[in-house]
Amino acid sequence: MKNSPIVPYLLIMAMGIAIIFFLSLDGAGKKQEAAKGDEGGAETTEVDGESIAKSSCIGCHGGDLTGQGTNPKIAGLDAERIQDVVKNGQNAMPAGLLQDPAEIEAVAEYVSSLK
Repeated sequence: MKNSPIVPYLLIMAMGIAIIFFLSLDGAGKKQEAAKGDEGGAETTEVDGESIAKSSCIGCHGGDLTGQGTNPKIAGLDAERIQDVVKNGQNAMPAGLLQDPAEIEAVAEYVSSLK
């Protein structure tokens, strides 16, 4: 037993279980604090259509969204048309690049405001 190679492994396992146990006790209090913080209601955040359009659209439609190569000009199109194309796709434009309806609406409003 004195030279048993399994003893160090058992000690390491026992210490690991003890550490996990004590860390989970600390996490239980934080979970209750987080739940108290969420009771304030849902915050509404404003979606920035310009930043989403610049990160998602300029790669294909150019920096000013006036078209690049075979990709069409989208600046100045009406908002409903833009929303339809973003949701459903058209030609080389794949459907579903944006999923959140608020983001789709914000991008459509921004792009339609460009001339």
